[in-house]
Amino acid sequence: MRASQPARPGTHPAHHDPQPAQPGPVQDDPGAGLDDKLDDEDYPAYSMGRAAEILGVTPGFLRSLDAPRLFVPQRSAGGHRRYSRYQLRLAQRARDLVDQGTALDAACRIIILEDQLTEAMRINAQLQRRIDTDTERD
Repeated sequence: MRASQPARPGTHPAHHDPQPAQPGPVQDDPGAGLDDKLDDEDYPAYSMGRAAEILGVTPGFLRSLDAPRLFVPQRSAGGHRRYSRYQLRLAQRARDLVDQGTALDAACRIIILEDQLTEAMRINAQLQRRIDTDTERD
């Protein structure tokens, strides 16, 4: 969603995150505690079947999100797709738009553009705070 910036783990390649996704299968970090994983919205905790059940969609719908690259699910050591809470929210938004009659590719593009706008606004606010702080020092 954020053009030409590092990808959020398991999300669209254009999404931003300071820590880019690592290629290859999902690997557990032995140093990370269970609470850290449960609190991490990017932790790929859900199998395709469970994700589909939570969202009330078919696994095929989740697979269909691969083509427009709304996000890229991480893979387990066995090659199975794994979804994070963040990805489930994106998939739910896509489903809502599709249910309203929006084509899937268009729905994914809308979500990507919304995310880019949100990120641009966040960066703008951060830069404005920096300018304000620098101005107060002078």
